[in-house]
Amino acid sequence: MRYVKWTLIALILLFVGGFFHYTLPQHDIVRIVNTYEERQDISGWTSIFWQGPDNGTATTQNRDVQFIQAVRPNGKSIVYRNEDTGWGWPPYFKFDTANLYTEANDAISTKATPEWVSVTHYGWRSQLLSIFPNAVGIKQVEGPDVTIIPWVNIIILTFLFLFVVTLYRIWQQFRERTIEPLVEDVEDVLELADEKKDSAVDKVKRWFKR
Repeated sequence: MRYVKWTLIALILLFVGGFFHYTLPQHDIVRIVNTYEERQDISGWTSIFWQGPDNGTATTQNRDVQFIQAVRPNGKSIVYRNEDTGWGWPPYFKFDTANLYTEANDAISTKATPEWVSVTHYGWRSQLLSIFPNAVGIKQVEGPDVTIIPWVNIIILTFLFLFVVTLYRIWQQFRERTIEPLVEDVEDVLELADEKKDSAVDKVKRWFKR
């Protein structure tokens, strides 16, 4: 039973951690090398990693999607999609896909004369599943060694931690004030019933011995 409990806890933590890792903003220092638009067939269960029609994208599952190609300081490539989030989830309220596409084109640079930018995005990149992180912002930086402090993530995770601690303390107080006394009362009732049963058995035994 202990293994089942800890397995369930591990799965819950893995799910929550994956949810926040996918949803919270991340910052990549990259050099943009190209932008392009390509028709994508968005179908199957991987469609959850793309924006839905209610978030400002085309209603069809086969639609044109804007992409931003970039290279990290270590030479590895990364490709971002550029889709509006609208009023949907995640709540980035992104409506400026066209403007971001223009900014990305303006930031294109070569290896000889690199221009480094910080791309704010959410989501994951998987070549196997053909999914891409969604770029939500581009900001020019001084160089490839710039450190971006994720203040939004720190604030959100701090509030989440305080919320979980508060819930845990409320549960502890509820258990101490309500559940534990109730359990003790039930145990007292069962103990009293057990004593009465033993007394009744003793009386029956004495009656048969007469």
